[in-house]
Amino acid sequence: MQIVPVESRRQRKQFLELPWKINVGDPLWVPPLRHNQKQLCGFGDHPFYDAAESQAFLALRDGEPVGRVLAIVNHAHNNWAKEKRGFFGFFECVDDQEVSGPLFEEAFAWLRERGMDCVRGPANPSLNYEWGLLIKGFDKPPFFMMTHNRPYYAELVEAAGFEKAQDLYAFWGEVDMLRTMTKDKKMISLDAQVRERFGVTLRTMDRKRFREEVSLFLDIYNQALAGTWGYIPLSEAEIDRMSRDLRHLIVPDLAVVAEHEGKAIGVMFGLLDYNERVRKIDGKLFPFGFLTLLRNKRKINRIRLVSTNVLPQYQAMGVGVVLAVGMIHPSLAFGLNEVEFSWVLESNNLSRKTLEKGGAKRYKEYRVYDRPL
Repeated sequence: MQIVPVESRRQRKQFLELPWKINVGDPLWVPPLRHNQKQLCGFGDHPFYDAAESQAFLALRDGEPVGRVLAIVNHAHNNWAKEKRGFFGFFECVDDQEVSGPLFEEAFAWLRERGMDCVRGPANPSLNYEWGLLIKGFDKPPFFMMTHNRPYYAELVEAAGFEKAQDLYAFWGEVDMLRTMTKDKKMISLDAQVRERFGVTLRTMDRKRFREEVSLFLDIYNQALAGTWGYIPLSEAEIDRMSRDLRHLIVPDLAVVAEHEGKAIGVMFGLLDYNERVRKIDGKLFPFGFLTLLRNKRKINRIRLVSTNVLPQYQAMGVGVVLAVGMIHPSLAFGLNEVEFSWVLESNNLSRKTLEKGGAKRYKEYRVYDRPL
């Protein structure tokens, strides 16, 4: 067996195609969108790498790929957090510590050469994209843009010296929860009080300014999460790229904006669960896969509520309640059956307790690991 840095076109292809080999036979695994994965691994143009560098490694046994990992130095993160932290991501491996151990060691050596003194992951390639290792909830299919991996991955990662840094939770609920919320007199009363007392109004996304609206959502996301554990702001270039990518996926009726005196102060949006369609096209958007992915969105009855974000100076006003109530009727009208709230930090007691009180079930857990170098 040997560990090699990914340099040639053939090695890049092997790196990108390995997940299909590792996850064969897992009925719940969803292939990544191939074009998107290529860019996020640093093999194509992506604005994340304007302030980051990476090196991919392959583990080969008798010339055949059996493991992979991407070592990442996110300069934007380190400048923001005043750290010398490396990251690892896109980890895939057979169930063999004699493969995973040397694979991680090569990544560690590369990070040490660049002055890093600790490493965190998995980050694909950062908290703003896909984040964390699934450790509980392997019996249910993942929602769109949430990770899914083999159960033994945690053992391989921990054997390499990693320890828990933070857990992330995914909460699941049925549409009946939303109907129950429409009868929750306390919540409805609080919604009315916030609107009347602070003059908060609510609207759905403006279809005529769709691209600008997505940028607005991401800008508020950036500001609202500034104090969140592990957070690093999206750059302007990343916001622009993500706006272009998400404009085809976001349904305007399922995205609401709270305003105060004409200024957007909070947003809530969800992404339909496109995973069954991604599986059907085997991750290939081109030449015609994107048509299968995006047509007749009303046939999709699952949604992932990605985040509720309120500008810091308005977070004590109860704007989150207004946004939550505002999403109820559009969701019912769209015909949704299931909803996932993800992800939620274990340290975010307010969000966790609010979801649990509302009847949502914590059904998946993900872990982010740290290790000193």
